[in-house]
This record gives sequence, C-alpha cells and structure tokens, in this order.
Amino acid sequence: MITVTDLISAYGRKQILRGASFTAQRGECIGIVGANGCGKSTLLSVLAGTLKPRSGQVFYYGRMAWSDAAAGRMRGDREVIRKMTGYVPQENPLIPELTVYDNLRLWYPDKKVLEQELEQGFLHLLGIDKFCRKQAGRLSGGMKKRVSIGIAMAGMPPVVLMDEPSAALDLICKEDIRKYLQIYLERKGTVVITTHEESELSLCDKLYVMKEGRLEQVDQHLRGEALTEKM
Repeated sequence: MITVTDLISAYGRKQILRGASFTAQRGECIGIVGANGCGKSTLLSVLAGTLKPRSGQVFYYGRMAWSDAAAGRMRGDREVIRKMTGYVPQENPLIPELTVYDNLRLWYPDKKVLEQELEQGFLHLLGIDKFCRKQAGRLSGGMKKRVSIGIAMAGMPPVVLMDEPSAALDLICKEDIRKYLQIYLERKGTVVITTHEESELSLCDKLYVMKEGRLEQVDQHLRGEALTEKM
C-alpha cells in the first residue's frame, strides 16, 4: 500500500499543499485532477523525492519515504524513493545532444537488460526500438514522452508517478500510453497520475480533486461539467 498523510509543502511563505492525503493499493491507478496551479505537480514532486515537504508522511509498501514523526523533524529516505518510484515529469528529462539509446544507457546500467527491453519488453511496447538511434533533440513531442516513460520504468519500479503524460500529444500516442499503463496495472504496478484526459481517467480506480492544497475523493466516473463543478 501507498500511504500519504497530511502532506504540507510551501514555496517561501506561499503554502501549496495543506494536508494532502490518499492511499493506494498494488495494481491501482490513482487519478488527480484540479485547476492549474492547485498543487498537483508539487504533490508528485514530493512523492518522487525532488521536493522536500514541510511536514506529513509518505510510506511505500511499509517503507518510510518521508516522515515528520521523529521529534517533529522531516526526514526522507532517498534510497526508498529511488527504488520504489519512477517519475514522469511534465518537462523533458532527455539530454538533447545524445541519442535515445545513450539517454537510456544513463538509466539502464545493464546493457543486456536494456537490449532485452528494446527487443521484447516495455521499451518495445512503447515503440522506442524504432527510433532509439535518433538524436534526442530531434524527436517529436510524442517520442520524447515515450522515452521519458521508458526512463521512469528503468528497474521496473512498483510505483509510477505521471504528471499529465498525454498533454499536447496526438491521439495515437495518447492511446499507446493508455495501453501501456493498462498492461503495467495488470502486472500489479501502481500508478499515480495527474490528468484531464478521458482515456486516462477511465483507468482510475480512485479519483481525487485537488483544491486549495487538499485532496477530496470523488466518484471515479465523474466527467465533464459534473467533474468541473467539483474542481
């Protein structure tokens, strides 16, 4: 289980997260929606270990990632976060001067594992084998997003955090990403995704609306105007 309890985070004096909490089981997809600037990306940055919260707790399958239980001081375990999570941020993490293959080598230290993934694994499912020799800076937005997901999956983490992965992508790429996520969930991976895409919302077992730095669980079947009203 993933347990997130009362997360508080701020930039300077501006408080972004004001006690965000949720839980997730193995094989579940957790969807998070909300208006721009409401704190969705901040939440994923905390879960991925790139941003330290001020207080609260995060546990991945019983292992402490963040906790303020010890004398009120926030402690983090980067090794737990590294092993337990893969992170797909909105921004492109690739080094543009390198080929796709060389970018992947930075995250897949075992060359044999990388080759296997390209031939018949998740990287193959994402279609990365077809353009792995291209320079990363010359890729389309959809190709870059596929590689970003492939990097997040290095080592097959049990939890994947995805920040609007399909934003501004074409329909074919969106559908390929949805199919990939479906396979990952069937293999008992856990996904936490910020999205407004109907195809990705359809995968969600739980749906939360983020508003004023807090999460409110809503009916996962809400769409359109009914969902907008909750936001």
